[in-house]
Amino acid sequence: MSAYLMWAMGFAFSAVGFGLVAARGLIPDILSIEFSNGIALLGESAWIAGFHRMDKRRLNWLALLPPAIWIAGIGLPWIHESYANRVFLYDLAGAVGATLLANAVRPVEGRYEATRSQLAFVFMALAGVCLASSMSMILLRPSLEEALIYRGYSALGCALLITAAIVLSGRLLMERAERRWRTISITDMLTGVLNRRGLQDHFPLVVERAARGSGMIAALLFDLDHFKAINDRYGHQTGDIVLAEFARIGRQFIPGSAAFGRMDGEEFIAFIPINDQAEAEAIAETVRADFCRVPLLAGQSLVSATVSVGLAIMPCDIASWDRLVSAADRALYAAKRAGRNCTVVFGEAEATMATDMPPDPNGGELVPTLDDQIHALRRLGTLAQM
Repeated sequence: MSAYLMWAMGFAFSAVGFGLVAARGLIPDILSIEFSNGIALLGESAWIAGFHRMDKRRLNWLALLPPAIWIAGIGLPWIHESYANRVFLYDLAGAVGATLLANAVRPVEGRYEATRSQLAFVFMALAGVCLASSMSMILLRPSLEEALIYRGYSALGCALLITAAIVLSGRLLMERAERRWRTISITDMLTGVLNRRGLQDHFPLVVERAARGSGMIAALLFDLDHFKAINDRYGHQTGDIVLAEFARIGRQFIPGSAAFGRMDGEEFIAFIPINDQAEAEAIAETVRADFCRVPLLAGQSLVSATVSVGLAIMPCDIASWDRLVSAADRALYAAKRAGRNCTVVFGEAEATMATDMPPDPNGGELVPTLDDQIHALRRLGTLAQM
């Protein structure tokens, strides 16, 4: 919103400035020359600030350079008393402002946007026209009549470029709005992770990444244990906090090459390109162990929550959304039957079974918990000392 305010101020300043210039002869020169041009250049500063605010960047005091150049120079007698010299000063300040505008709309790092590049090119062209007009007043030493003609041509060129810049700015804002609404449409508003639609959109990208690597993809289906009991005992607001905390832990430990999101209710899923089964098991157990490590402080309540994990692994050349989700769901069913708060793995053979087969409560491979592994290592150390 602050960006729109800055742009509106920019147009308002420019309108006031050019209106005062048009009133030359009807109002004192101090208003139609010194004040009017300074206000018009301040409008350029507001546009620069608007583009900075649009990208949530800190405002740069260099944005005030165009009006500062005008204010610093207009007091010099050789500038104030000559129309050509005033044009030189104003267009020099305008060229600086257009260059700062081009810098303000530079493409965002890590993302190419054609409209930004086009807009930066238009602003640089505007800077070139202003600079050429400014230098012509010094190098050609035109008479007043010639200076008026030159200024008319340069003003026409500037007007055309500013019109193009306004059109491109509108397109840039429309593209940003489209991206924003698309992000909202694929994001779960409560937890900030992908929703089901977002997961389905990102699934082909994960399969593509897996194909470029080992060719294996894993689906980790998480289901918070006894979540209805948490809602009934502590209230739905506390339940929402538990969901958001699990999403935070998932984002922390699930790699960026994966697609992680909320399927529905208390179910979350991650699609991860993996090198081997051990890697998928380590991710699942890390998330599970960190979530249940300590009770969660939700308001005035300490909530103990755990999660069960169904893990399915499949070659990416035969993997599909339905087959992977179905296999992970069957593995999750086995994890629930195994006592909850554990991870059950369906390897390639089990994961590729027909999806319409009933779940096997004894199927899959129960992954030893981190506590079990630590206990086993300690036991081995004790036996080695005997």
